[in-house]
Amino acid sequence: MDLKGNQKVTVVLGAQWGDEGKGKLVDLLAGKADVVARCQGGNNAGHTVVAEGKFYDFHLLPSGIVWPNCIALIGNGVVVHVPGLFEEIQKNEAKGLSGWKDRLKISGRAHLVFDFHQEVDCLQETQRQDQTSKLGTTKKGIGPAYASKATRNGLRVSDLVGDFEAFAQRFRNLANNHIAHFNSLTVNIDEELERYKKYADEIRPMVLESIAFLHQSLKEEKSVLVEVANAAMLDIDFGTYPYVTSSNCSIGSVCTGLGLPPKNVGNVYGVVKAYTTRVGGGPFLTEQCNEIGEFLQRHGHEVGVTTGRNRRCGWLDIPLLRFTSMVNGYTAIALTKLDILDLMDEIKMGVGYVKDGQKLDYFPGSNQDFEGVSVEYETFPGWKSSIASCKDFAELPEKAKTYVLRIEELLGVPARDAVIERVL
Repeated sequence: MDLKGNQKVTVVLGAQWGDEGKGKLVDLLAGKADVVARCQGGNNAGHTVVAEGKFYDFHLLPSGIVWPNCIALIGNGVVVHVPGLFEEIQKNEAKGLSGWKDRLKISGRAHLVFDFHQEVDCLQETQRQDQTSKLGTTKKGIGPAYASKATRNGLRVSDLVGDFEAFAQRFRNLANNHIAHFNSLTVNIDEELERYKKYADEIRPMVLESIAFLHQSLKEEKSVLVEVANAAMLDIDFGTYPYVTSSNCSIGSVCTGLGLPPKNVGNVYGVVKAYTTRVGGGPFLTEQCNEIGEFLQRHGHEVGVTTGRNRRCGWLDIPLLRFTSMVNGYTAIALTKLDILDLMDEIKMGVGYVKDGQKLDYFPGSNQDFEGVSVEYETFPGWKSSIASCKDFAELPEKAKTYVLRIEELLGVPARDAVIERVL
Protein backbone atom coordinates (compact mmCIF):
# COMPACT_ATOMS: atom_id res chain seq x y z
CA MET A 1 0.00 0.00 0.00
CA ASP A 2 1.39 3.42 -0.95
CA LEU A 3 1.04 5.70 2.05
CA LYS A 4 2.66 8.68 0.33
CA GLY A 5 1.27 11.59 -1.62
CA ASN A 6 -2.22 12.04 -0.19
CA GLN A 7 -1.45 14.05 2.97
CA LYS A 8 -3.63 11.72 5.00
CA VAL A 9 -2.72 9.62 7.99
CA THR A 10 -3.36 5.89 8.21
CA VAL A 11 -4.86 4.77 11.53
CA VAL A 12 -4.59 1.39 13.27
CA LEU A 13 -6.82 0.79 16.27
CA GLY A 14 -8.19 -2.09 18.30
CA ALA A 15 -11.77 -3.02 17.43
CA GLN A 16 -12.59 -5.05 20.56
CA TRP A 17 -11.28 -4.90 24.16
CA GLY A 18 -7.61 -4.82 23.27
CA ASP A 19 -4.91 -7.44 22.69
CA GLU A 20 -5.99 -7.90 19.07
CA GLY A 21 -2.48 -7.75 17.65
CA LYS A 22 -2.28 -4.06 16.72
CA GLY A 23 1.50 -4.05 17.12
CA LYS A 24 1.85 -6.65 14.36
CA LEU A 25 -0.12 -4.60 11.86
CA VAL A 26 1.67 -1.38 12.83
CA ASP A 27 4.97 -3.17 12.32
CA LEU A 28 3.90 -4.36 8.86
CA LEU A 29 2.80 -0.88 7.81
CA ALA A 30 5.64 1.02 9.49
CA GLY A 31 8.13 -0.24 6.91
CA LYS A 32 6.50 2.20 4.47
CA ALA A 33 5.92 5.05 6.93
CA ASP A 34 8.05 8.09 7.77
CA VAL A 35 6.36 8.80 11.10
CA VAL A 36 4.59 6.44 13.50
CA ALA A 37 2.67 8.28 16.21
CA ARG A 38 0.93 7.37 19.47
CA CYS A 39 -2.03 9.62 20.24
CA GLN A 40 -3.36 8.60 23.69
CA GLY A 41 -3.02 6.29 26.67
CA GLY A 42 0.18 5.55 28.51
CA ASN A 43 2.22 2.56 29.59
CA ASN A 44 -1.01 0.73 30.38
CA ALA A 45 -0.86 -0.36 26.73
CA GLY A 46 1.15 -3.40 25.67
CA HIS A 47 2.20 -4.21 22.12
CA THR A 48 4.51 -7.05 21.14
CA VAL A 49 6.54 -6.86 17.94
CA VAL A 50 8.72 -9.68 16.62
CA ALA A 51 11.54 -8.43 14.39
CA GLU A 52 14.33 -10.68 13.09
CA GLY A 53 13.50 -13.26 15.74
CA LYS A 54 13.60 -10.78 18.63
CA PHE A 55 10.55 -10.08 20.80
CA TYR A 56 10.10 -6.41 21.67
CA ASP A 57 7.55 -5.34 24.28
CA PHE A 58 6.34 -1.78 23.87
CA HIS A 59 4.19 0.13 26.32
CA LEU A 60 4.89 3.82 25.69
CA LEU A 61 7.12 3.57 22.65
CA PRO A 62 5.32 3.53 19.29
CA SER A 63 5.74 0.08 17.75
CA GLY A 64 7.25 1.55 14.59
CA ILE A 65 10.44 2.43 16.45
CA VAL A 66 11.98 -0.90 15.39
CA TRP A 67 12.18 0.47 11.83
CA PRO A 68 15.31 2.61 11.28
CA ASN A 69 13.46 4.82 8.77
CA CYS A 70 10.71 5.83 11.20
CA ILE A 71 10.34 8.83 13.46
CA ALA A 72 8.48 7.55 16.55
CA LEU A 73 6.28 10.27 18.02
CA ILE A 74 4.61 10.26 21.42
CA GLY A 75 1.74 12.72 20.88
CA ASN A 76 0.16 15.33 23.10
CA GLY A 77 -2.71 13.02 24.11
CA VAL A 78 -0.38 10.46 25.68
CA VAL A 79 0.41 10.49 29.41
CA VAL A 80 4.09 9.74 30.00
CA HIS A 81 5.65 8.03 32.99
CA VAL A 82 9.24 9.12 32.43
CA PRO A 83 10.93 6.46 34.62
CA GLY A 84 8.86 3.79 32.86
CA LEU A 85 9.82 5.19 29.46
CA PHE A 86 13.54 4.95 30.14
CA GLU A 87 13.16 1.50 31.70
CA GLU A 88 11.30 0.37 28.57
CA ILE A 89 14.03 1.80 26.33
CA GLN A 90 16.72 0.05 28.36
CA LYS A 91 14.97 -3.32 28.23
CA ASN A 92 14.45 -3.12 24.48
CA GLU A 93 18.01 -1.92 23.90
CA ALA A 94 19.15 -5.11 25.57
CA LYS A 95 17.10 -7.02 22.99
CA GLY A 96 18.69 -5.16 20.09
CA LEU A 97 16.78 -1.88 19.68
CA SER A 98 19.18 0.74 18.35
CA GLY A 99 19.20 4.18 16.75
CA TRP A 100 16.24 5.40 18.80
CA LYS A 101 17.85 8.59 20.16
CA ASP A 102 17.58 10.48 16.89
CA ARG A 103 14.12 9.09 16.09
CA LEU A 104 12.13 9.25 19.34
CA LYS A 105 10.16 12.49 19.62
CA ILE A 106 7.87 13.53 22.48
CA SER A 107 5.25 16.26 22.42
CA GLY A 108 5.86 18.99 24.95
CA ARG A 109 2.09 19.04 25.49
CA ALA A 110 1.99 15.43 26.75
CA HIS A 111 1.11 15.16 30.43
CA LEU A 112 3.29 13.41 33.00
CA VAL A 113 2.43 10.38 35.12
CA PHE A 114 4.22 10.37 38.48
CA ASP A 115 4.83 7.51 40.88
CA PHE A 116 2.24 8.91 43.26
CA HIS A 117 -0.33 8.71 40.45
CA GLN A 118 0.42 4.98 40.29
CA GLU A 119 0.10 4.62 44.06
CA VAL A 120 -3.24 6.45 43.98
CA ASP A 121 -4.37 4.11 41.19
CA CYS A 122 -3.64 1.12 43.47
CA LEU A 123 -5.35 2.75 46.47
CA GLN A 124 -8.47 3.54 44.47
CA GLU A 125 -8.73 -0.03 43.16
CA THR A 126 -8.25 -1.39 46.70
CA GLN A 127 -11.02 0.88 48.02
CA ARG A 128 -13.53 -0.63 45.61
CA GLN A 129 -15.53 -2.90 47.83
CA ASP A 130 -15.81 -6.20 46.00
CA GLN A 131 -14.59 -8.07 42.95
CA THR A 132 -17.55 -7.01 40.81
CA SER A 133 -16.81 -3.32 41.42
CA LYS A 134 -13.09 -3.61 40.67
CA LEU A 135 -12.23 -2.20 37.27
CA GLY A 136 -9.17 -4.35 36.58
CA THR A 137 -6.95 -1.29 36.22
CA THR A 138 -3.32 -1.89 35.25
CA LYS A 139 -2.34 0.33 38.22
CA LYS A 140 -0.03 2.37 35.99
CA GLY A 141 -1.47 5.68 37.20
CA ILE A 142 -3.19 6.48 33.92
CA GLY A 143 -6.59 7.44 35.36
CA PRO A 144 -5.18 9.67 38.14
CA ALA A 145 -2.86 11.36 35.62
CA TYR A 146 -5.74 12.13 33.26
CA ALA A 147 -7.69 13.35 36.30
CA SER A 148 -4.87 15.80 37.09
CA LYS A 149 -4.99 16.93 33.46
CA ALA A 150 -8.77 17.44 33.59
CA THR A 151 -8.62 19.41 36.87
CA ARG A 152 -5.89 21.61 35.34
CA ASN A 153 -3.23 20.99 37.94
CA GLY A 154 -1.28 18.40 35.96
CA LEU A 155 2.24 18.86 34.67
CA ARG A 156 3.37 18.49 31.08
CA VAL A 157 6.62 17.45 29.46
CA SER A 158 7.21 21.09 28.50
CA ASP A 159 7.06 22.03 32.20
CA LEU A 160 9.71 19.45 33.02
CA VAL A 161 12.18 20.66 30.39
CA GLY A 162 11.44 24.36 30.97
CA ASP A 163 11.90 26.42 34.14
CA PHE A 164 12.69 23.72 36.67
CA GLU A 165 12.03 25.93 39.70
CA ALA A 166 8.51 26.56 38.44
CA PHE A 167 8.12 22.82 37.75
CA ALA A 168 9.30 22.01 41.28
CA GLN A 169 6.74 24.31 42.89
CA ARG A 170 3.89 22.91 40.84
CA PHE A 171 5.08 19.35 41.55
CA ARG A 172 5.00 20.09 45.31
CA ASN A 173 1.48 21.46 45.01
CA LEU A 174 0.28 18.45 43.01
CA ALA A 175 1.91 15.91 45.34
CA ASN A 176 0.57 17.62 48.47
CA ASN A 177 -2.90 17.74 46.93
CA HIS A 178 -2.86 13.96 46.52
CA ILE A 179 -1.38 13.40 50.00
CA ALA A 180 -4.24 15.45 51.47
CA HIS A 181 -6.79 13.15 49.82
CA PHE A 182 -5.08 9.84 50.63
CA ASN A 183 -3.87 9.57 54.22
CA SER A 184 -1.75 6.48 53.53
CA LEU A 185 0.07 8.08 50.60
CA THR A 186 3.65 9.17 51.24
CA VAL A 187 5.80 11.06 48.73
CA ASN A 188 9.44 12.01 49.24
CA ILE A 189 9.08 15.23 47.30
CA ASP A 190 12.70 16.38 47.51
CA GLU A 191 13.99 12.98 46.38
CA GLU A 192 11.54 12.90 43.48
CA LEU A 193 12.58 16.39 42.35
CA GLU A 194 16.24 15.39 42.36
CA ARG A 195 15.36 12.43 40.19
CA TYR A 196 13.31 14.52 37.77
CA LYS A 197 16.03 17.13 37.46
CA LYS A 198 18.18 14.41 35.90
CA TYR A 199 15.31 13.16 33.75
CA ALA A 200 14.81 16.70 32.42
CA ASP A 201 18.31 16.72 30.95
CA GLU A 202 17.87 13.24 29.46
CA ILE A 203 14.51 13.85 27.84
CA ARG A 204 15.05 17.45 26.64
CA PRO A 205 16.62 16.53 23.25
CA MET A 206 13.53 14.44 22.38
CA VAL A 207 10.93 17.13 23.08
CA LEU A 208 9.37 19.13 20.25
CA GLU A 209 6.26 21.08 19.29
CA SER A 210 4.48 18.08 17.81
CA ILE A 211 1.56 19.85 16.13
CA ALA A 212 3.79 21.89 13.82
CA PHE A 213 6.01 18.85 13.26
CA LEU A 214 3.12 16.65 12.10
CA HIS A 215 1.57 19.26 9.84
CA GLN A 216 4.94 20.00 8.27
CA SER A 217 5.44 16.27 7.73
CA LEU A 218 2.11 16.07 5.89
CA LYS A 219 2.92 19.21 3.91
CA GLU A 220 6.11 17.48 2.76
CA GLU A 221 3.96 14.47 1.74
CA LYS A 222 5.55 12.23 4.34
CA SER A 223 3.55 9.18 5.35
CA VAL A 224 2.17 9.18 8.89
CA LEU A 225 0.87 6.08 10.62
CA VAL A 226 -1.14 6.51 13.84
CA GLU A 227 -1.12 3.78 16.47
CA VAL A 228 -4.12 4.05 18.81
CA ALA A 229 -3.47 2.25 22.11
CA ASN A 230 -5.95 0.10 24.07
CA ALA A 231 -9.13 -0.52 22.02
CA ALA A 232 -12.52 0.87 21.02
CA MET A 233 -14.49 -1.01 23.69
CA LEU A 234 -12.19 0.45 26.36
CA ASP A 235 -12.95 4.01 25.21
CA ILE A 236 -14.04 6.13 28.17
CA ASP A 237 -17.10 7.39 26.23
CA PHE A 238 -18.00 4.47 23.97
CA GLY A 239 -16.74 1.45 25.93
CA THR A 240 -18.41 -0.66 28.61
CA TYR A 241 -18.16 2.09 31.24
CA PRO A 242 -16.88 2.04 33.97
CA TYR A 243 -14.83 -1.00 32.88
CA VAL A 244 -12.82 1.14 30.50
CA THR A 245 -9.56 3.02 30.28
CA SER A 246 -9.27 6.75 30.99
CA SER A 247 -8.76 8.04 27.45
CA ASN A 248 -10.57 8.06 24.14
CA CYS A 249 -9.13 5.15 22.18
CA SER A 250 -11.41 5.59 19.19
CA ILE A 251 -10.94 7.60 16.02
CA GLY A 252 -11.51 10.96 17.74
CA SER A 253 -8.24 10.62 19.63
CA VAL A 254 -6.34 10.96 16.35
CA CYS A 255 -7.60 14.55 16.18
CA THR A 256 -7.42 15.50 19.86
CA GLY A 257 -4.27 13.53 20.67
CA LEU A 258 -2.20 14.71 17.72
CA GLY A 259 -3.74 18.01 16.67
CA LEU A 260 -4.90 16.75 13.28
CA PRO A 261 -8.21 17.78 11.64
CA PRO A 262 -10.64 15.09 10.40
CA LYS A 263 -9.79 15.87 6.77
CA ASN A 264 -6.34 14.39 7.35
CA VAL A 265 -7.68 10.97 8.39
CA GLY A 266 -7.41 8.41 5.60
CA ASN A 267 -7.62 4.63 5.95
CA VAL A 268 -8.80 3.37 9.33
CA TYR A 269 -7.87 -0.25 10.03
CA GLY A 270 -9.72 -1.92 12.88
CA VAL A 271 -7.75 -4.87 14.19
CA VAL A 272 -10.03 -7.79 15.06
CA LYS A 273 -9.08 -11.02 16.75
CA ALA A 274 -10.90 -13.99 15.18
CA TYR A 275 -12.47 -14.58 18.59
CA THR A 276 -12.96 -12.19 21.52
CA THR A 277 -10.91 -11.56 24.65
CA ARG A 278 -10.80 -9.01 27.44
CA VAL A 279 -8.86 -8.40 30.65
CA GLY A 280 -10.53 -7.20 33.84
CA GLY A 281 -14.17 -6.89 34.77
CA GLY A 282 -17.20 -5.83 32.79
CA PRO A 283 -19.83 -7.31 30.46
CA PHE A 284 -18.70 -9.91 27.90
CA LEU A 285 -21.74 -11.56 26.33
CA THR A 286 -19.92 -14.13 24.16
CA GLU A 287 -17.52 -15.19 26.94
CA GLN A 288 -17.05 -18.96 27.31
CA CYS A 289 -16.40 -19.93 30.92
CA ASN A 290 -15.84 -23.53 29.94
CA GLU A 291 -13.45 -25.80 28.04
CA ILE A 292 -13.82 -23.64 24.90
CA GLY A 293 -12.68 -20.55 26.75
CA GLU A 294 -9.83 -22.54 28.27
CA PHE A 295 -8.82 -23.83 24.83
CA LEU A 296 -8.74 -20.32 23.38
CA GLN A 297 -6.80 -18.99 26.36
CA ARG A 298 -4.26 -21.80 26.21
CA HIS A 299 -3.75 -22.09 22.45
CA GLY A 300 -3.95 -18.34 21.90
CA HIS A 301 -1.45 -17.67 24.70
CA GLU A 302 -3.92 -15.14 26.01
CA VAL A 303 -1.92 -13.45 28.76
CA GLY A 304 -1.78 -9.66 29.10
CA VAL A 305 1.52 -8.07 28.02
CA THR A 306 1.19 -5.35 30.66
CA THR A 307 -0.66 -7.14 33.46
CA GLY A 308 0.43 -10.77 33.08
CA ARG A 309 -3.19 -11.78 33.75
CA ASN A 310 -4.99 -14.50 31.83
CA ARG A 311 -7.50 -13.00 29.42
CA ARG A 312 -11.17 -13.92 29.42
CA CYS A 313 -12.02 -15.63 26.11
CA GLY A 314 -15.10 -16.20 24.00
CA TRP A 315 -16.60 -16.31 20.53
CA LEU A 316 -16.40 -13.47 18.02
CA ASP A 317 -19.03 -10.81 18.75
CA ILE A 318 -20.49 -9.20 15.60
CA PRO A 319 -22.85 -6.71 17.34
CA LEU A 320 -19.85 -5.36 19.24
CA LEU A 321 -17.86 -5.01 16.01
CA ARG A 322 -20.77 -3.33 14.24
CA PHE A 323 -20.86 -0.77 17.03
CA THR A 324 -17.12 -0.03 16.97
CA SER A 325 -17.20 0.14 13.18
CA MET A 326 -20.06 2.66 13.42
CA VAL A 327 -18.00 4.83 15.77
CA ASN A 328 -14.67 4.52 13.96
CA GLY A 329 -15.58 4.13 10.30
CA TYR A 330 -13.27 1.24 9.45
CA THR A 331 -12.17 1.14 5.84
CA ALA A 332 -11.01 -2.44 6.48
CA ILE A 333 -10.50 -4.80 9.38
CA ALA A 334 -7.35 -6.85 9.83
CA LEU A 335 -8.34 -10.28 11.12
CA THR A 336 -5.71 -11.77 13.41
CA LYS A 337 -5.14 -15.11 15.14
CA LEU A 338 -7.42 -17.01 12.79
CA ASP A 339 -5.00 -19.91 13.12
CA ILE A 340 -5.94 -20.38 16.80
CA LEU A 341 -9.23 -21.85 15.53
CA ASP A 342 -7.44 -24.44 13.36
CA LEU A 343 -8.10 -27.40 15.68
CA MET A 344 -11.73 -26.69 16.54
CA ASP A 345 -14.46 -29.06 15.35
CA GLU A 346 -16.95 -26.24 15.14
CA ILE A 347 -16.78 -22.48 15.59
CA LYS A 348 -19.51 -20.13 16.72
CA MET A 349 -20.01 -16.47 15.97
CA GLY A 350 -22.32 -14.16 17.92
CA VAL A 351 -24.47 -12.42 15.30
CA GLY A 352 -27.23 -10.74 17.30
CA TYR A 353 -28.41 -9.68 20.75
CA VAL A 354 -31.91 -10.51 22.01
CA LYS A 355 -33.71 -9.00 25.00
CA ASP A 356 -37.29 -9.67 26.06
CA GLY A 357 -37.83 -11.61 22.86
CA GLN A 358 -36.79 -8.69 20.67
CA LYS A 359 -33.60 -8.41 18.63
CA LEU A 360 -31.65 -5.33 19.66
CA ASP A 361 -30.76 -2.89 16.91
CA TYR A 362 -28.25 -1.04 19.12
CA PHE A 363 -25.31 -1.86 21.37
CA PRO A 364 -26.19 -1.57 25.09
CA GLY A 365 -24.95 1.73 26.51
CA SER A 366 -24.76 0.83 30.20
CA ASN A 367 -24.12 -2.17 32.40
CA GLN A 368 -27.79 -2.31 33.33
CA ASP A 369 -28.73 -2.55 29.66
CA PHE A 370 -26.78 -5.81 29.36
CA GLU A 371 -28.99 -7.51 31.94
CA GLY A 372 -31.25 -10.14 30.38
CA VAL A 373 -29.52 -9.96 26.99
CA SER A 374 -28.78 -13.25 25.22
CA VAL A 375 -26.72 -13.92 22.10
CA GLU A 376 -27.82 -15.44 18.81
CA TYR A 377 -25.09 -17.60 17.29
CA GLU A 378 -24.25 -18.97 13.90
CA THR A 379 -22.24 -22.19 13.83
CA PHE A 380 -19.49 -22.98 11.33
CA PRO A 381 -17.64 -26.26 10.73
CA GLY A 382 -13.96 -26.13 11.63
CA TRP A 383 -11.36 -26.49 8.88
CA LYS A 384 -9.23 -28.83 11.03
CA SER A 385 -5.95 -27.99 9.29
CA SER A 386 -3.10 -25.55 9.81
CA ILE A 387 -3.24 -22.21 7.99
CA ALA A 388 0.19 -21.12 9.26
CA SER A 389 1.73 -21.24 5.79
CA CYS A 390 -1.10 -19.35 4.04
CA LYS A 391 0.14 -16.03 2.63
CA ASP A 392 -2.88 -15.16 0.53
CA PHE A 393 -6.62 -15.39 1.05
CA ALA A 394 -6.91 -17.84 -1.84
CA GLU A 395 -4.67 -20.30 0.03
CA LEU A 396 -7.01 -20.62 3.01
CA PRO A 397 -9.14 -23.76 3.38
CA GLU A 398 -12.65 -23.26 2.04
CA LYS A 399 -14.21 -23.48 5.49
CA ALA A 400 -11.84 -20.80 6.78
CA LYS A 401 -12.77 -18.59 3.81
CA THR A 402 -16.45 -19.07 4.66
CA TYR A 403 -15.83 -17.87 8.22
CA VAL A 404 -13.87 -14.80 7.07
CA LEU A 405 -16.33 -13.86 4.33
CA ARG A 406 -19.27 -14.13 6.73
CA ILE A 407 -17.57 -11.61 9.02
CA GLU A 408 -17.08 -9.33 6.03
CA GLU A 409 -20.73 -9.75 5.00
CA LEU A 410 -22.13 -9.04 8.47
CA LEU A 411 -19.96 -5.96 9.01
CA GLY A 412 -20.06 -4.56 5.50
CA VAL A 413 -16.31 -3.99 5.80
CA PRO A 414 -13.49 -5.85 3.98
CA ALA A 415 -11.95 -8.43 6.31
CA ARG A 416 -8.65 -10.15 5.77
CA ASP A 417 -5.94 -11.75 7.87
CA ALA A 418 -3.22 -9.31 8.90
CA VAL A 419 -0.55 -11.24 6.98
CA ILE A 420 -2.52 -11.27 3.74
CA GLU A 421 -1.28 -8.70 1.29
CA ARG A 422 -4.72 -7.53 0.12
CA VAL A 423 -5.33 -5.67 3.40
CA LEU A 424 -2.01 -3.86 3.05
